[in-house]
Amino acid sequence: MQADPPAGVSASPVADNVMTWNAVILGPADTPYEDGTFRLVLQFDEQYPNKAPVVRFVSEMFHPNVYATGDLCLDILQNRWSPTYDVAAILTSIQSLLNDPNTSSPANAEASALYKDHRKQYNKRVREVVEKSWEDA
Repeated sequence: MQADPPAGVSASPVADNVMTWNAVILGPADTPYEDGTFRLVLQFDEQYPNKAPVVRFVSEMFHPNVYATGDLCLDILQNRWSPTYDVAAILTSIQSLLNDPNTSSPANAEASALYKDHRKQYNKRVREVVEKSWEDA
């Protein structure tokens, strides 16, 4: 991850605990999330890579597939996990999810409804969390 990080994502283990990683995802260009700096935590356990890490947003996030707690509803972290996924693959999947939500199984019903039916309002709410992300960075 440190040697060749994908564009727009970064992560590193916490100084005294290799099982906990801090990560940052930059909002993808040409999306409502553009210019956002979103912080996440990845929590690994002894079963990794056979078991997915627990990943959650620390930064406030308004998105159909993110619970109010920051936890993600992302298939590769649940029923489609593969030991071949590394931190870079997880973070780039989350980054692409930002602009391509799965509204069929929403974690945030309000965000999902706005995304489907009131895109302008959805984008406005997203811009608010983007601006808030600057304060947290």
